[in-house]
Amino acid sequence: MVKGMMKNGTMNTGEYAQRDETVENLRKVRRITWIGFWVNVLLTGLKFAAGILGHSSVLVADAVHSLSDLLTDAAILIGSRFWGRPADEVHPHGHAKIETLVTLLIGVALILVSFGLVHEAVLTVFAMMHGKETAPPTWLPLVAALVSIVVKEYLYRITAQTGTRIKSSAVIANAWHHRSDALSSIPAAIAVGACLMLGDNYAFLDPVGTVVVALMIIYAAWEIIQPTFAALLDAGASREECETIARLIRSFPEIRDLHKLRTRRLGPTGLAVEVHIQVDPNMTVYEAHTLSHRIKTGLSSELNDVIDVFVHVEPIQSVR
Repeated sequence: MVKGMMKNGTMNTGEYAQRDETVENLRKVRRITWIGFWVNVLLTGLKFAAGILGHSSVLVADAVHSLSDLLTDAAILIGSRFWGRPADEVHPHGHAKIETLVTLLIGVALILVSFGLVHEAVLTVFAMMHGKETAPPTWLPLVAALVSIVVKEYLYRITAQTGTRIKSSAVIANAWHHRSDALSSIPAAIAVGACLMLGDNYAFLDPVGTVVVALMIIYAAWEIIQPTFAALLDAGASREECETIARLIRSFPEIRDLHKLRTRRLGPTGLAVEVHIQVDPNMTVYEAHTLSHRIKTGLSSELNDVIDVFVHVEPIQSVR
């Protein structure tokens, strides 16, 4: 049964508990994100230094991927102070789209930087083909890439565990960003290792590895950008989600029927719900008001992404 009651216009114990849980979950989001932030600061600096000092363009490209992780962490830390704010008169549907805009900007920036990396790598390969000598990579980039693989995989695991525990799709998405960074370090390590083992004649493998890493970054950026389109265009929930919402609403015995169920995205993970319900015409205003709040509380507690609910109550004889 869907939970939740409102008495005398005040929040009940369950609603207080839900609010406290939200505050605690926000603390957990910020705690695990701060850990990721400082890890990414260290790894980004390590990769840039190792790539430049060790003559490895592929590790510089991998450092850009780590920088994207760092920017994502920063966006979550900064944005969570704004998109978690309650609705107000100016923003009646809340501030969730701030998160969407930040996410979109990060994704676009990643794609632009990746195209720049591909351009530089292609120019380097052509220069090599025309006899230009380039310094082969040293062992330093290889060590940095291997360290990154181990550290980022561990960071993925603890971040995904936190996101699953608090049911935060944003944290889970950030965890997969950590894993994509670990995966992008694999071709970097292979390219540098191959150059070291095969000799200077195979130095072209380093810029080739740069192209591979850049393509992986572009793919990761597209995965970040794609969900933002639905939120910015006010797309609704899927058919399966709408059926779940309707089933939960119909679980209240007072409801005779429902119609005009509408949903729209609020940010990358939030969902607003509007529904017209039909009830016994003899129901009092107070009973209808209480039922409306029970539905709102029930949907919000049962469905993690539902953050705004509007219920219109009609007598059963009302014409649709």
